[in-house]
Amino acid sequence: MAGGGSTPELVAAVSAAGGLGFLAGAYLTPEQILAAGRAVRERTERPFGLNLFAPLPAPAPADPGPMLSRLARYHAELGLPEPVLPEAPVFRHEEQFAAALECGAAVFSFTFGLLPESEVAALHARGTFVIGTATTVTEAVQLAESGVDAVVVQGSEAGAHRGTFAAPFEASFIGTLALVPQTVDAVEVPVIASGGIMDGRGIAAVLALGASAVQMGTAFLTTEEAGIPEVHKQAIFQAHEHETRVTRAFSGRPARGIVNRFMAEVESSEAPGMVLPYPLQNDLTRTLRTAAARQGRPEFLSLWAGQGLRLARRLPAGELVAKLVEETAAVVGRLRGI
Repeated sequence: MAGGGSTPELVAAVSAAGGLGFLAGAYLTPEQILAAGRAVRERTERPFGLNLFAPLPAPAPADPGPMLSRLARYHAELGLPEPVLPEAPVFRHEEQFAAALECGAAVFSFTFGLLPESEVAALHARGTFVIGTATTVTEAVQLAESGVDAVVVQGSEAGAHRGTFAAPFEASFIGTLALVPQTVDAVEVPVIASGGIMDGRGIAAVLALGASAVQMGTAFLTTEEAGIPEVHKQAIFQAHEHETRVTRAFSGRPARGIVNRFMAEVESSEAPGMVLPYPLQNDLTRTLRTAAARQGRPEFLSLWAGQGLRLARRLPAGELVAKLVEETAAVVGRLRGI
């Protein structure tokens, strides 16, 4: 939920209600990570988590010309200056990680790869619970061998960025119900299920398959405390399950979102190689996405959402947590009576 969806208010509300809220720190400066941690702690004494991206290699050289030309049309439509390729971020993973150690989070999770051994050791030295993200059994095994305390398995139904790192994305597109039990059988650490889980029925289903917990994103994007623009929330309520697609158009990495004009036009472009590698594409489209949010133009937003979006609800986050617990108990109780 990096990029604005995860707010201190949302994190604190989820944790205070008995869940485990996570700050998404991947696009925050070290100073912002520390400030967000303080903001959560001001609202609740309950544990919370923080997540970052694993260290990523530098992107391969690419010609930004075709994408700059395409973006120029959209910038003009929104009254923006000509697009330019921004400079590299002034902070690095190492600096973000140092702030993560100091922000007060009891749990640290990551995606897109493996953490260096030194970072896993530093987290464990502080008593921090460490969670890695896998999209295949092979990735889960690698994470378990690296020393993580639990593995999130991200099914193909999940919204936003795919966490794939050990094989091509196209070969790592496995549904949640298939991925969870195979991973449970392959690793000894707890498995956390994610992808398409929106209510108590989904929670009960993956618990029956051996998951120890669930991770939910899309379900919380439409809560009152979530920080995404209102037009993004409305898009989730209006879209159907077949109207999401995995795209590289916004960031350069595969990510699932609601199909809109930008996604469709960039993907159908006459220049098939125009999308730049991550994070160049993400940096280049940020100005457009920011302006689109201000102007209420969802056709230019990265409308991240999973395939379970028909089940989205508009509730305060604490009420949603309570509802999920109630629904899960009801499903489990009904199954016990069969």
